[in-house]
Amino acid sequence: MSTPKVVTFHYTLKDSKGTQLESSFGDEPMSYLEGVGQVIPGLEDQMHGLNKGDKKMISVKAADAYGEVEKDMIVQVPRAQLPKKDIVVGDQFHADSGNGHVQVVTVTGVNDTHVTVDGNHPLAGQDLNFDVEVVDVRDATKDEIEHGHAHGPGGHHHH
Repeated sequence: MSTPKVVTFHYTLKDSKGTQLESSFGDEPMSYLEGVGQVIPGLEDQMHGLNKGDKKMISVKAADAYGEVEKDMIVQVPRAQLPKKDIVVGDQFHADSGNGHVQVVTVTGVNDTHVTVDGNHPLAGQDLNFDVEVVDVRDATKDEIEHGHAHGPGGHHHH
């Protein structure tokens, strides 16, 4: 079995209309440990085997990115149950998903009695396009494999 790789890359993310959503160019590149789900599956699958210096345009369908929009994750909540009164569309809250996990929900509608919140990822249901440039590819260290994530330059100190 080969050693998992740590891939470091720059990217520009655009939606299916070509609108730029974010970019790491001009900032720090992103690093991930292969095979542990640190980046969306469709991106990791298409980056597998790339080498330092490689550039690639990668299109990822919604199902292989942040998933399709799940209608049951869009709910109406009585205003009285929310922690603040001056709620506007776009506000985000941490909500208990009921199974011990906390998720971020985004307000998508407000009326006199209820607030509509959406627990889907903001990019759910969207096909995404990445312009990537691989900065480095190296074997993961024993610590990185044990910890399940890439460590920065000089190691990682979180213990």
